[in-house]
Amino acid sequence: MFSENMKDDIERVLLCEEDIQKIVTDLGKKISEDYKGKNLVLVSVLKGSVVFMADLMRAIDIPCSIDFMVVSSYGSGTSSSGVVKIIKDLDLNLDGLDLLIVEDILDTGRTLASLIEILKMRNPSSVKICTFLDKPDRRIADIEADYIGAKVPDEFVVGYGLDYDERFRNLPYVGVVKPEVYGA
Repeated sequence: MFSENMKDDIERVLLCEEDIQKIVTDLGKKISEDYKGKNLVLVSVLKGSVVFMADLMRAIDIPCSIDFMVVSSYGSGTSSSGVVKIIKDLDLNLDGLDLLIVEDILDTGRTLASLIEILKMRNPSSVKICTFLDKPDRRIADIEADYIGAKVPDEFVVGYGLDYDERFRNLPYVGVVKPEVYGA
């Protein structure tokens, strides 16, 4: 059950605002160096990555375009099947572009692995992944991010775009949700 004050539902803070700012700045510098002279398109997979995407694109100092996708990974029960259903597709023609998929968290990797296969069929020059958080202990698919903000333990994290039941996205930090909040 949720508290009136969402901060009361947080067990501890993993990344404070200053940590997040440094991560985004460092990623922006590295991406700017790596994509000089290329046709960079940042692809945000909504909804979770929107906060990270907004900050990251401002930390990149080379020309780039942005686009957005909404995908659903459905299956039986509450776990992802990895089968991707596109709810909102990209507006851009990807032919010859350098795609950088911007994710909030790379967890099992099943959905992202399927999404990459779909996008590669559209003839981009390259497809890479930038994830704010990496949770390698939960990885099922054979996939790794090219750019990683921070690795996190196998705990339920929220804030800075990440949610539980559409709550906590607006926290300015990343925290671990108390187990009693989500029934663990």
